[in-house]
Amino acid sequence: IGNTVLHILVLQPNKTFACHMYSLILSYDRNKEGAGSLELIPNNEGLTPFKLAGVEGNTVMFQYLMQKRKQNLWSFGPLTTVLYDITEIDSWAEDQSFLELIVSTKKREARQILDLTPVKELVSLKWNMYGRPYFCFLALFYILYMVCFTMCCVYRPLKPRTGNRTSSRDNTVYVQKMLQESYVAYEDELRLVGELITVIGAVVILVLEIPDILRVGAAKYFGQTILGGPFHIIVITYACMILVTMVMRLTSTTGEVVPMSFALVLGWCNVMYFARGFQMLGPFTIMIQKMIFGDLMRFCWLMAVVILGFASAFYIIFQTENPENLGQFYNYPMSLFTTFELFLTIIDGPANYDVDLPFMYSVVYFAFAIIAALLMLNLLIAMMGDTHWRVAHEQDELWRAQVVATTVMLERKLPRCLWPRSGICGREFGLGDRWYLRIEDRVDPNKHKMIRYTEAFKAQDRDNYDKGSEKLETNADTLCKKELSALSLSRSTSRTSSHRGWEILRRNT
Repeated sequence: IGNTVLHILVLQPNKTFACHMYSLILSYDRNKEGAGSLELIPNNEGLTPFKLAGVEGNTVMFQYLMQKRKQNLWSFGPLTTVLYDITEIDSWAEDQSFLELIVSTKKREARQILDLTPVKELVSLKWNMYGRPYFCFLALFYILYMVCFTMCCVYRPLKPRTGNRTSSRDNTVYVQKMLQESYVAYEDELRLVGELITVIGAVVILVLEIPDILRVGAAKYFGQTILGGPFHIIVITYACMILVTMVMRLTSTTGEVVPMSFALVLGWCNVMYFARGFQMLGPFTIMIQKMIFGDLMRFCWLMAVVILGFASAFYIIFQTENPENLGQFYNYPMSLFTTFELFLTIIDGPANYDVDLPFMYSVVYFAFAIIAALLMLNLLIAMMGDTHWRVAHEQDELWRAQVVATTVMLERKLPRCLWPRSGICGREFGLGDRWYLRIEDRVDPNKHKMIRYTEAFKAQDRDNYDKGSEKLETNADTLCKKELSALSLSRSTSRTSSHRGWEILRRNT
């Protein structure tokens, strides 16, 4: 019951009342230390009151709980060294990491905890010591891997075509070699080494990604942009395309260019994932993800309706014409592709002025240009501009969340020998087996000086108010005299207090 009440207090909107009641309940806890403590009992979702405060974004309760956990080591003048307990914060030995819970929640208030002590210092320590070097090395290794895969695709086994052309539009001059012909020369053996590296890399990607999907869940793993959800979809699809290409090569099946081209596009697009390691480029990956999976997905439905309608009209108009003179609309699939290019203004309006064009082509193309080029493209630009404005106001906050998500990901996947635990064991200071983070805090003397100035003004106002009230009690002859004396006293009080306050400021300066 006590643990349930603690969880309820974390969710209370009245933060001050919740903190006082939290302390009151803990004062009756018999097992204040160890596994039996009320603060260490999780709820049905596996969250302790401390983790629940982080997930809900309750910064007041989080700071209150951290103040209870800190230990003052020593103090000398303005310098103070504090040990913060990071037992539940550090993701090194936690199955359900506190940092991962914060960046995976949909509440923006939770990300503000990343800027509080000691979370900010812990993330900075992890990222600067281990996260950034490992992440940069991983980015360089992935780029070299993609260069190797690209070279294997560029120099794939081809041979001249021997058969006759089936139509005048057939333009194929090379075809794919069979498996027995693909690995004969010395150059083929070099390409085979690169292909083996590519296949091994695809298998490693699947081995690393699938356990996280099973642990977190597909909806949460692919849906969170800060966790890199769309990039996980890209890299898994890339690995599957590599395996499909390998099967088609081994079985001598024609058409391997389809999965190979998809793999090239997806593999190189995944390089944008490594932009999150840089503060200048990290927020832009968030913008691209929100624009593609937000604005562009909604816009594609409208674009598909317009393209289908006008492509059908163009095909019907040129259905009776000679396709040799106007080949852009010679069949329905080609009409759809040409209309898509016209929609994005990639090409100009197809027109052959050596022959007579149908009259309806001019009418339909005029309406298409107004709707597509002027109306819908400007609508898409306006939608993307609004998304850019919203993300730009929280880009620093989003980048910190990206850094935390990347740090937790690397810490989970790398061996323990490459990523030692951060902080100091409490045994060195006689504090048990808990782990602490040493933070030096500098007290600003100017801040305390300004507090003394403020207190001086308040003290003078209180003294003058007390003197004025005594005079009002003694001079109670008439109501008119009382009002006049109160008015004169308020004026003299304001002049005296302000004069004395400014004298204190001048003297201290």
